Amino acid sequence: MSNLLQDIEAQIAGAKTDVARENVGVVREIGDGVAKIEGLTGAMMNEMLDFGGGVMGLALNLEETEVGVVILGDHTGIAEGDEVKTTGKLLSVPVGKALLGRVVDALGRPIDGKGDIAAEANYPVEKIAPGIIKRKSVSQPVQTGIMAVDAMIPIGRGQRELVIGDRQTGKTAVCIDTIINNARVNREGLESGDPDFRPLYSIYVAIGQKRANVAKVIQNLEENDALENTIVVAATASDSATNQFLAPFAGASMGEWFMDNNMDALIVFDDLSKHAVAYRQVSLVLKRPSGREAYPGDVFYLHSRLLERSARLSDNA
Repeated sequence: MSNLLQDIEAQIAGAKTDVARENVGVVREIGDGVAKIEGLTGAMMNEMLDFGGGVMGLALNLEETEVGVVILGDHTGIAEGDEVKTTGKLLSVPVGKALLGRVVDALGRPIDGKGDIAAEANYPVEKIAPGIIKRKSVSQPVQTGIMAVDAMIPIGRGQRELVIGDRQTGKTAVCIDTIINNARVNREGLESGDPDFRPLYSIYVAIGQKRANVAKVIQNLEENDALENTIVVAATASDSATNQFLAPFAGASMGEWFMDNNMDALIVFDDLSKHAVAYRQVSLVLKRPSGREAYPGDVFYLHSRLLERSARLSDNA
C-alpha cells in the first residue's frame, strides 16, 4: 500500500501543470492550393499558419468570418475539417553573404544540391520602404560593361531601371552581362586594395522562366566566374503561382540585408510581367475582386511597393 501511495505522489509531483493557449481554426474549404479557415481569430497578414505534418500556409485574406490561406508546399494531404494553428511569425527568408554562389527557391531553401545554408539572419519578405530622409541621392554609377548604356544612359546605385523590349531581343542578356561585368570589377577592386572600394553583389530573380533557361543563366554565370558574386532566386514556370508571387519579395529582402550593412547589391527581376500574372492567379483563387483583364486592382501597388524598397541609405540613416 505504501508503495502505491509513493507512486501516486511521484506522479503528482512530476505532473506538468503549465497551461498553453493556442489559436486554432478548422479548414472549411481546400482547393487549388488555397484553403479557407474558419474560427481562426487574431491571425495577422502574411502570418505563417501550421497545418501539421510540416505543411505551412501564408495568410493573405483576412475576412470577418474566415481567413484565406495559400499553401506553401504539398497540399494534397490537407482535408476539410483539419485543424490549423497560428504561429505568431511572419513569413521570412534567410539572408546574408552565405547565400552568394547559391541557387534558392522563393522561401530561401537551397535547390542546387550543395547542402544547407548557414544564414546570418532572417528578414521578413514584406517590409516598408525606407523614407525620403533616409535615402541617399544617386552619386555612384553601376558599370554595365555595355558602352552605349554607360555613356548615354548611365545607371546609378540606388536607382531603378526598366529594361523593356520585344520577345527574344536580349533583355535578359543585358542584365546577365551587367552581373558578369560587376563580378569582374569586384575582383579588380578587391585586388587593388583600395579602402574606399565598395563591391556590388548581384541577385538574379527568375520568375516563371523555363527551367532550361534558368540553367543556362546559371551555367553562364559559372563560366564567367560570376556565380560566387551572385544569389539566384528561382521560381520557375513549373512552380506554384504562390512561389512565383513571393520570389521577388524574397530577393528584395536578401538585397535589403546588404543595404542595411553598408553594402551595395544589384537585383534583377526577370520578369515582372510574369509576376503580375502569378499574382492574378493567386488573387483569383482567393476570390478577390478583379479588374481589367482579370488583374486585381492593387497590381500596380504590388510592384510600386516592391521597387520602392530598393534604395541607397544615407550615412546618417
